[in-house]
Amino acid sequence: MEIASKGQLRLAYLRWAIVTVPFVVLLGFASGRLFPSGEANLWYQMLQKPAETPPGWAFPVAWTLLYVLMGLALAMIVNARGSRLRGPALALFAVQLAANLAWSPLFFGFHQVSAALLLIGVIFVLALATTILFGRIRKGAAWLMVPYLAWLCFAGLLNYKIDQLNPNAETLVPGQSAPQMSI
Repeated sequence: MEIASKGQLRLAYLRWAIVTVPFVVLLGFASGRLFPSGEANLWYQMLQKPAETPPGWAFPVAWTLLYVLMGLALAMIVNARGSRLRGPALALFAVQLAANLAWSPLFFGFHQVSAALLLIGVIFVLALATTILFGRIRKGAAWLMVPYLAWLCFAGLLNYKIDQLNPNAETLVPGQSAPQMSI
C-alpha cells in the first residue's frame, strides 16, 4: 500500500476545489437570481430596514466570499477519503446548503419574512452541526465555515429586525407570479 505525499494530497484537494467552489458559488448565484433581490426588488425597497443594514453591494460580495469558503471546506471533506464521518458530513452539508438556497426565494420571492427568519434559525443549526462534524474530520474545513456562521447570526438579526419593523411585509406588494431566471 502506497501513502500519498503531501504534494499529492494538496493536488487532490485543489482538483476537488476546482469543482466544489464554482459549484457552491453557482448554486448560490442561481438561488439569488430566482427572484430579484436587494435593491433590484421593489418589495424589498419598500421595507423599513434597521440602521445596521449594510449597503446593497455588500450582500453579493459577502455571499460570494462565504460560498467560496464553503466550497473550499467542502473540497477538504470530499478529499478526506479515509474518514468514516465523510459521508454523514457531506449529507449534512448538502441539507444545510439546500436550506440556505431556499432562503432567498422565500424572503425576496414569496415575501415571507417570518418564515425566512425561522429558516435562518434552521440553517444556523444545520451549519453549526456541519461545522462540528467537519472539525472532527479536518479542522481547517471547520474554520472555513466560521465566517458563514457569523454571517448567519448577523443575517438572522437583520431578518428579525425587518420582521419587527414590517409586521405585514407580505402584503406590501403583490408577489410576482413568474421567476426571473430563465433556462
